[in-house]
Amino acid sequence: MILCKNTNTERYFSTIKNISSKFLDELSCSESLYFHPDYLYSLEKNNPQITFTYIILTNENERAIALAILQIIDFPLAKIESSLNQNFHNLKCFGRKLGMFPKLKPIKLLVCGNIFVSGEHGVFIKKDQNKQLVFKMLAKAITQIVNKNKALSKDISVYLVKDFVKDSLPDLNVLHGANYASFTVEPNMVLTINESWTCFQDYLDSLKTKFRIKAKRALKLSSDLVVKDSSAENIKAIIPEITQLYQKVVENATFNLGNFNVATYISLKKKLGDNYIVKTYWADHKLVGFMSGMITNNSLDAHFVGIDYSLNKELAIYQRMLYDYVAIAINKNLKTINFGRTASEIKSSVGAVPQDLTCYIRHKKSLTNTFLKPFLNYIEPKPFKQKYPFKTTT
Repeated sequence: MILCKNTNTERYFSTIKNISSKFLDELSCSESLYFHPDYLYSLEKNNPQITFTYIILTNENERAIALAILQIIDFPLAKIESSLNQNFHNLKCFGRKLGMFPKLKPIKLLVCGNIFVSGEHGVFIKKDQNKQLVFKMLAKAITQIVNKNKALSKDISVYLVKDFVKDSLPDLNVLHGANYASFTVEPNMVLTINESWTCFQDYLDSLKTKFRIKAKRALKLSSDLVVKDSSAENIKAIIPEITQLYQKVVENATFNLGNFNVATYISLKKKLGDNYIVKTYWADHKLVGFMSGMITNNSLDAHFVGIDYSLNKELAIYQRMLYDYVAIAINKNLKTINFGRTASEIKSSVGAVPQDLTCYIRHKKSLTNTFLKPFLNYIEPKPFKQKYPFKTTT
């Protein structure tokens, strides 16, 4: 439990359950499921490897103006080292001499954001507030949490505030004045649902011939798959199998901030009902894949998937999942699909386009922080070939 003394403008909480409904009502933050107490408590309860902390920022009248979600994780540096440019090696050695990156030792990373999904899900600001002022207050509050707690002050060396779209940057750039450096990460892949699509066939008809043939081929290859909508009870019965498939995807990923406990799905389905989607994919009565997602703010946000890679090519499992996300969004009259990061090229082949995301990072030690910026030059989004699958008139 993180203890930090409250001030006139900051309130600190170690669990979402301790935040007064008065503050949450003043913010109206529950309208976004990412800030709904049921969603946040599901993450807390099922992922004890993460230390959760919440900050409520208030005005002079002690009314809530913002909610920030912090997650403290152990981050193994080997994960990021293996994916960086080869020229990084010499700079890395120099950084280690400064004590910046201890060899192979995980660092304690304080993240303002949601480590499990990409996008702006770490700070909720009440409407009509001065966002630059809020982020200045947040930077101060994050420093307070670490400096006022002896254990955290000893362990935590890096603060990360993630992931912001281009339109938000003018407000976020005040963090530069608080000694944060900014860098770009892999983009969120977004598909805008055309208003003329009333069914999945309309989507297929909007594709260029090449991509329509590709889609039909994937649908044919996957036609023998049995796809099931999962309830909390269904998920509970197959947690070991889901976990195994999820781990296969994690092992293939070049970078991720933390492992997700898939048992969280049970709680999410119970609390969020139809707004949380889990589909399972079966071949010959064997689980070969699953996909998950959340519906909020007229958007379908793709979350984790699990794939049996030994059958993926033969049964087009992952491609089928992508098309199923599209079908769900159309059938529910949603406006966008946020496919998240990774596998950008195949996501672009179904119509998604990149949405740039920027993060802000700061090292606790001033000297180390000065040398942090050169390291960030080596953290670049992995290039990919953007596909343009739609006819010109779409």
